[in-house]
Amino acid sequence: MTAAHSSSRAGSAPSYIDTTKASIARVYDTALGGKDNYPADREVVDKLRQVAPEIEQFTVDHRAFLVRAVRFLAGHAGIDQFLDLGSGLPTAENTHQAAQRLRPEARVVYVDNDPSVVAHGRALLEENDRTFFSPGDLTIPREVLEDPTVTRHLDFDRPIALLQLGTLHHYDESALTCAEIMQQYVDALPSGSYVALSHFFDPQDEDSAVARRMEDVFLHSPLGTGRFRTRDEILAMLPGLELVEPGLARCVEWWPDGPQLRPLVPAQRCIVGAVARKP
Repeated sequence: MTAAHSSSRAGSAPSYIDTTKASIARVYDTALGGKDNYPADREVVDKLRQVAPEIEQFTVDHRAFLVRAVRFLAGHAGIDQFLDLGSGLPTAENTHQAAQRLRPEARVVYVDNDPSVVAHGRALLEENDRTFFSPGDLTIPREVLEDPTVTRHLDFDRPIALLQLGTLHHYDESALTCAEIMQQYVDALPSGSYVALSHFFDPQDEDSAVARRMEDVFLHSPLGTGRFRTRDEILAMLPGLELVEPGLARCVEWWPDGPQLRPLVPAQRCIVGAVARKP
């Protein structure tokens, strides 16, 4: 990842897109049935499908968790400003759409430095004047938090919802640990703020074999990243926060929209999410 700085809404970032290398954002787009992807991205999903045939459901569950978490934050929690880190490519339901449907005045700042996402991020800005984009590196909290787009459009004297969804499992902890990165973000948030987090999960039971096979594909694919961490490792990324019930749960089981009609397949048991409040 590389960091980029911006003093404008659209920002600036590398415009060159290397289509021979897989992109995290485009791999997710592939698994969600999108069209903004290339052969290298589809290769990763094809290999994942071989070890976890239900990989598309795994990805759909994750996106649905994002929407439900944002609905909770904008609705029940009353949050009207969101910092979405590693926002990815636009899908049918983006953070600003889910939030502004319930709270039209909500402001959303997206942060992502993938060139494919930057190009789409600029297009998203045309939707309304409460959606902004910063081409920053989410693994360098100080640069994100000091970016003019973030400081201009989010009020750090009032509660903020910080979204770290489907991101840190692609970070190898080469500089800071995931817990250290999150500590910096949490320290910057005012009291009453919320953090939503999701992560690839090693359940340390009979499903660990599936988690490890998927991890092996991620690490040895053109993408080269994708760690499945344990419950304790993931909870360490929510330092000093109060977990909203049901705590750290499988994404599909975090306040679902209805009863579970079919048994979960193994891959669905290998991705978890949580929402937590800063006292």
